[in-house]
Amino acid sequence: MSFRSIMRDVRDGFGSLSRRSFDVRLPGQHHRGKSHGSVHELHNDQPLVIQTSCWAGLPPELLRDVIKRLEESEVTWPARKNVVACAAVCKSWREMCKEIVKNPELSGKITFPVSLKQPGPRDGMIQCFIKRDKSNLTYHLFLCLSPALLVENGKFLLSAKRTRRTTCTEYVISMDADNISRSSSTYIGKLRSNFLGTKFIIYDTQPPCNNAHISPPGKSKRFNSKKVSPKVPTGSYNIAQVTYELNVLGTRGPRKMHCSMHSIPASSLEPGGIVPGQPELNPRSLEDSFRSISFSKSVDEFSSSRFSDIVGSRAEDDDEAKERPLVLRNKAPRWHEQLQCWCLNFRGRVTVASVKNFQLIAANQPPAGAPTPSQPAPPDHDKIILQFGKVGKDMFTMDYRYPLSAFQAFAICLSSFDTKLACE
Repeated sequence: MSFRSIMRDVRDGFGSLSRRSFDVRLPGQHHRGKSHGSVHELHNDQPLVIQTSCWAGLPPELLRDVIKRLEESEVTWPARKNVVACAAVCKSWREMCKEIVKNPELSGKITFPVSLKQPGPRDGMIQCFIKRDKSNLTYHLFLCLSPALLVENGKFLLSAKRTRRTTCTEYVISMDADNISRSSSTYIGKLRSNFLGTKFIIYDTQPPCNNAHISPPGKSKRFNSKKVSPKVPTGSYNIAQVTYELNVLGTRGPRKMHCSMHSIPASSLEPGGIVPGQPELNPRSLEDSFRSISFSKSVDEFSSSRFSDIVGSRAEDDDEAKERPLVLRNKAPRWHEQLQCWCLNFRGRVTVASVKNFQLIAANQPPAGAPTPSQPAPPDHDKIILQFGKVGKDMFTMDYRYPLSAFQAFAICLSSFDTKLACE
């Protein structure tokens, strides 16, 4: 039997992956049209039909070869959904996928929903784009599938909705393209600004392993207004702060910003440095995690499961908790005499001049002194970690790399959309 025949049979036995539903029928249970109402009910009460499939007993050597070949051949979306489908066949297939499919830091690929909160690749950048809808005050993040800047197709990753309040502006971030609210099971964090729009705090539903700052209890209207299901993520942890410098004199010029990443130590950019406490795939929740994964030309869902179930346990280390956080700053643009404007080299990824455009580099500089051959200057301190810029009326590119995750990069870019009269 050929490799393609095996994968075709696996997909036929596994069921159809669609945007809204996962077509798996359980004995004695009526089929529902939407997965949102039934995804949390499919636990261990009754085994899934696919668990008794002939593919569940595939020899480990053959299974390893099948998944390795699939991982190497299906490198981009939408074909990469076949890798996701394999991880949802059964426990043995899932464990094999966890062993073979690497995280974005090592592979440079976004495969599972948990990849959205894992650091990007060390070599190269993951290219994305953001679509803004001014009428609905929403923003959608897509994974680029082609080098073209103005494209209509992409793999949906995250969405955000802006809400203007009396004293602040809030951006709710979700893994669902349509249901963007804090009461949703796909809510994974938020961005909140002060009154002037000069300071922004990024909140995560999951605590970082170092320097965790949880919001004081009783200040969240989400739990005071109505009772929320206990399955919905309840945490609100301060993982980063974005600050824009005030323009006191009112002179025209580029914005100046700093980002303090409380969940990322400054040592992560040193040789051998790591980002501690990365979320991992949880075997219990993967069955739910892949039920609504799909790909389409328009907005589609990444997952209808709870992100809190996908992340694993966080290790706590007293030494790491005392370590200073990574600080990022925007790269200073240069003045172009002929064009009479401030310029940055985006290497063709940005085509429209805008005050929102920026590039972030590490502000934590290595120790003073000229580097020697035995102690060269750390290369990651000069690399662009995140760049964001305009390419159309409501189209923006977002490219990020290690040590930022897609969620963190998206939240930082959202801060650039907000009006900052005191900074311009």
